[in-house]
Amino acid sequence: MRNIPAFTRTDADERRKSLIAAATRVLARDGAAGASVRAIAQEAGVSPGLVTHHFGGMDALIAATYAYVGAAVTAALDAAVAGAGDDPRARLSAYVAASFAPPIADRALLATWVAFWSLVIARDDVARLHDEQYGHFRAGLERLLGDCGIAPAARRRAAIAITALVDGLWLELCLSPDVLDAAEARAIAEAQIAAMLGAG
Repeated sequence: MRNIPAFTRTDADERRKSLIAAATRVLARDGAAGASVRAIAQEAGVSPGLVTHHFGGMDALIAATYAYVGAAVTAALDAAVAGAGDDPRARLSAYVAASFAPPIADRALLATWVAFWSLVIARDDVARLHDEQYGHFRAGLERLLGDCGIAPAARRRAAIAITALVDGLWLELCLSPDVLDAAEARAIAEAQIAAMLGAG
């Protein structure tokens, strides 16, 4: 009988994804201070050398993880908007509602973001990623607001205001789900957005 090797070669992209997923879990559990090559390798069930092999070190792995988490949030928002049909107001509502539903309304995701936010202050490369990501979110929101009739000159501030409103409610929802549930978060956001659209 042929001997079957205990370990098989894993595709490089899959290995990178598994290391990013492990980094996400470590950041959520242990914060930025607890995220090390050794901790992430242990979480992924691989040797520390594989982290260096695939990413060159922690800085690149953290940057890749930030980009991955941001892309997952963007994908969830985009899917919600696409599923809302052609009505501009329904699309905007879907964008907001998606922020208060899984996979975005998730305490582990919040913990990961808190770790990233601490790195925004400390690292220029993470700060740049943060600016790019939030710029992308705001641009998408500005397009939705434009479709709803908000004048070009008012879209940037309106998008920032809605982002701040939704982020604040999202934090409250994730931190205190017994105080605020998703339906109430949506109702609060929708009331403010309706007033903003009425004034626009």
